[in-house]
Order: sequence, then C-alpha cells, then structure tokens
Amino acid sequence: MKRKGKWIVAGVASAALIGGGTGIALATVGGDDSETEKPITGSALERASAAALEHTGGGKVTDTEVGDEEGYYEVEVTLGSGKQTDVHLDKDFKVLSSVADDESEKNDND
Repeated sequence: MKRKGKWIVAGVASAALIGGGTGIALATVGGDDSETEKPITGSALERASAAALEHTGGGKVTDTEVGDEEGYYEVEVTLGSGKQTDVHLDKDFKVLSSVADDESEKNDND
C-alpha cells in the first residue's frame, strides 16, 4: 500500500511540474507584438518614409517596422484627417499594399 501512495504522489508532482512549465512557456511565447517589432532606422527610415508619404499623398509617419508579415517594411502614416494607413514596402522601397484604418476595421467585423 505504501508503494502505491508514493506513485500517486510522484504522479501528482510530475503533473504539477509539467502543467506549470507549460503555463510559463505559453506566457513567454504569446506576448505583445510590440516587444518583437524592430523600427526602421538610418537611411532606410528616410527612404521608407518618403515612399509611404508619396503613396498616401502626405501625412506624418507615426510608426515603422522592419520584417512586417505583409512586406519587408511597414510604415504607419497618420493623415491630416486623423485616419491612419499602413503602407507595406518591399526591400527596394516599392509599395506592395496599403491598408487604411477603416478598411481593416471593416475586415475585422466581417
């Protein structure tokens, strides 16, 4: 009988350790995207900003990212109306696509 109790205690302890380890792994993997985003810097920032502003017809660059999932660069432009547009560029600073805030909100609600 004593052996059976030791096995039960060992099983419960193992399950607790595995469950705790899984929780820690999930907590560290699923963080905020802003922690992994890298801003565009240097001359690339100047070129990406110029390409994005030309595409949008003006505005102000309010955020940038290298290695975006839709392109090599992403430039967020805030227009005079207050709306924002994300402009996605390739490595050569050519526009691949752009998404305005109201377009992404429509897609999210569909």
